[in-house]
Amino acid sequence: MQFLKTLFWMALAVSVAIFATRNWRDVTVDLWGPFAADIKLPLLMGVMLLLGWLPTWLMGRSRLWQLKRKLLLLERPAPPAAPEPVPATPAIPTDSERFE
Repeated sequence: MQFLKTLFWMALAVSVAIFATRNWRDVTVDLWGPFAADIKLPLLMGVMLLLGWLPTWLMGRSRLWQLKRKLLLLERPAPPAAPEPVPATPAIPTDSERFE
């Protein structure tokens, strides 16, 4: 299985390298107003890929962090329950209190 994983990553790296060498040309990116930037096409595509991937990755990591926190809270032993108070027995009035 490790061999297939390595083979996949090697094929991907070679494909990206071939794409980058065949498309190594300047692209003009119009910024705001009269400003423009010349950037190589493979570099521009890599930056755009990272800008699209990074927010998704950060949201996934934050969700994983939240779930781990919830799991730790659920696994924590519950505090010992307070003993139930004993109900006070009503005082039985004596004869002298009853007839006053």
